[in-house]
Amino acid sequence: MNIKVAKNDIAEVLSKVQGLTGRRSSLAITENVLIRTTGEGVALIATDLETGFEGSYPATVKKEGVIAITARKFFEIVREFPSAEIQITEVENRWIEIGNKSVQYHIVGMNPEDYPDSPQLEDVSFFEIDSAAFKKMIEKTVMVGGTIDDKRAHINGVFFELLATEDRKALRMVSTDGSRLATVDYDLPEDMDVALKDGMIIPKKGLHEVSKFLEAEGTVQIGFKDNHFVVKKDSETIIIRLLEGEFPQYKEIITKSEGHSIIIDKDKFTKMLKRMSILTSENYKGAIFAFGENNLVITATNPDIGESKEEMAIEYNGNLIEVAFNPKYFIEILNVIDSANVVLFMASDEKPCFIEGENESNFLSVIMPMRI
Repeated sequence: MNIKVAKNDIAEVLSKVQGLTGRRSSLAITENVLIRTTGEGVALIATDLETGFEGSYPATVKKEGVIAITARKFFEIVREFPSAEIQITEVENRWIEIGNKSVQYHIVGMNPEDYPDSPQLEDVSFFEIDSAAFKKMIEKTVMVGGTIDDKRAHINGVFFELLATEDRKALRMVSTDGSRLATVDYDLPEDMDVALKDGMIIPKKGLHEVSKFLEAEGTVQIGFKDNHFVVKKDSETIIIRLLEGEFPQYKEIITKSEGHSIIIDKDKFTKMLKRMSILTSENYKGAIFAFGENNLVITATNPDIGESKEEMAIEYNGNLIEVAFNPKYFIEILNVIDSANVVLFMASDEKPCFIEGENESNFLSVIMPMRI
């Protein structure tokens, strides 16, 4: 291989694929990116065996070929390279020269034949979705994360389904970790054909990687085929292998009973929660939320450190509700809400708390009470 590429054409994509190549897998070669010449330039490929990325970029090809090179060091070289163009040449015994007349790197590569094959999906049924909206859907669901050693599909994945009624068609993403749940909808045109009969569970890790490639403007193509979820944007494609398992029946959980809606300034509430979470720890995660007459009192007690207490005026005229919640969960939810005010819906000290933005009817999060 002997190619010349523009630094600006590959620096950003190399930064984005570090999440794939930096993840441990059963194959050491997945810490590399595969670079293959094409008729129009080069293809750059990365995978963690669960999520695969492939993008095409312009290059001057003097000699065709394919190389596998460590993704981290290649990215660092490209990022710090002083010139706009970079020469990449494969020499003897899979060694790779990167540089120009004044800067030279001599890096050992790996056998590209050992690189795992990317799924070859044909006749994928794609539909179009707004890129920025899809990015927000991902952000509002992947923030509900499980523990690292939890292998359950519904904890490690996001449920993706089509809602279709007589008066509405929408895509819904649902995420849970057992203690909280988040749902976000994206309304579709009535005449849009989406061939999604059953819901699917998409790994949160894969969706997190997808979000890096979603722009603030434009659209992306979404499809699914043969147990894979596919996102296509311009000359870049990401393929994620779906998780096998059953997602819990969640619709009863998001159904509200009789209760009280409390409107709170998001910024003030977030700052209050951050102050009250200072004394929480791994063993003492909860705080007591007391909803009283036009008043909210949050108390955090940690026998190893001390205690804290703060009050906030709210509009509430129901009976006293004292319930324990993890304040960290509230903070993470508030961070993905765009509205200036949030609405808390409380029914009793045994019922979950519903949280949504005042002007965001398509997003709902539910936090279960704790036992202290």
